[in-house]
Amino acid sequence: MNDGGVEKIFAVINQMEADGVIGRYAIGGAVGAIFWLEPITTKDVDVFVALPTAPGSTLLTLGPIYQYLLAHGFKPEGQFIVIEGWAVEFVPPGTPLVEEALEQAVERDVSGVPTRVFTAEHLAAICLQVGRPKDHDRVIRFVEAGVLDAEVFEAILLRHDLMEKWRQFQQTYLDS
Repeated sequence: MNDGGVEKIFAVINQMEADGVIGRYAIGGAVGAIFWLEPITTKDVDVFVALPTAPGSTLLTLGPIYQYLLAHGFKPEGQFIVIEGWAVEFVPPGTPLVEEALEQAVERDVSGVPTRVFTAEHLAAICLQVGRPKDHDRVIRFVEAGVLDAEVFEAILLRHDLMEKWRQFQQTYLDS
């Protein structure tokens, strides 16, 4: 992976996890896809995180993440925090599919820095679920690159009730 310094972001995130600011994390979105596909241009990193809750509370908050990063000299910009020139967004898993992707993320090495990333199958399923034009393009790229394990992908689609969306997608984009 040609990372353009992204390993520095992963080092910061690993330290946040070690310090207990965040729970398990994994990289998703466009940067996650770069681990499986040809690089694309993107300037933001989606970090999916399990957020620790305060004792006696069920409320999830990004406050401790922002406080930690501000204390370490990083600056907010909209919903992002700029780390090493990259806009980084911390995202709690909002669906059972993303929760599963976070649990089953795989470890990768980026210039000597370990990080976790969603599997290709989970990334493609999430793209299918979200369904924006850029997501459809990404699913096509996953299929064309041959990086999806068909059995694993189909099992994910079945578990998350996405088979009909997949059939429609195949008819629209893949059947010649």
